[in-house]
Amino acid sequence: MTTPTAAEIDEIAADEATTRDRVLRLIVELGPISAAELARRLDLTSAAVRRHLTTLESEGQVEARDDVPVAKRGRGRPARKYVGAASAHAQLGTAYAQAALAALTQIKEQLGDEGIARFAEARSDEMIARYSEAMAEAGDDLTTRAETLAHLLAADGYAATARPVPGGIAVQVCQGHCPVLHVAEAHHQLCEAETRAFSELLGVHVQRLATLAGGEHVCTTHIPVKIPIRKEGS
Repeated sequence: MTTPTAAEIDEIAADEATTRDRVLRLIVELGPISAAELARRLDLTSAAVRRHLTTLESEGQVEARDDVPVAKRGRGRPARKYVGAASAHAQLGTAYAQAALAALTQIKEQLGDEGIARFAEARSDEMIARYSEAMAEAGDDLTTRAETLAHLLAADGYAATARPVPGGIAVQVCQGHCPVLHVAEAHHQLCEAETRAFSELLGVHVQRLATLAGGEHVCTTHIPVKIPIRKEGS
């Protein structure tokens, strides 16, 4: 057996890091998610996935939680599912948020909470303006509209997915990453304004069940899909 060269070792290490990053991003996007599901989606062996999970856990990037099944399981250890830890968001990049946080600190010093609220509303108005065309093209079906909103948010770096609620009465839009997390942690007006923007874009009242800024592993917005949407002017 030949000894690998330094260049070959570097290439192997780079491949490992790239794969580990893929594992982390999928956990942030879809967590809680099991090792078996990660292996299936990434076309990796279970051993490879567990190796990366061990490293990510040791680095504090992911956390493992015991799954709580809807139906009773047989005897044995509960299945474990993984979610992104707070440090994972720094790993995925939030440099812009640091600059925004500094700017908002100055705004608050000069204009108080009203200045922060105005900034949050302006940011949400900009989201509404950018998303409105795609949302109009999605039609009146609320499930389709929720999926479209999740797709738009994902394109903006929020690692968003639309997840149906059992029974088909609602869809939950889950944002596994927030590019402005540090800002939202300090100024919750951003989360409140974003929730109002979702309601306007979808045409129904929505409920924010959890936020990353509040310490949860994902932002979750509950969207009822069995009621008619509000039309403009109604």
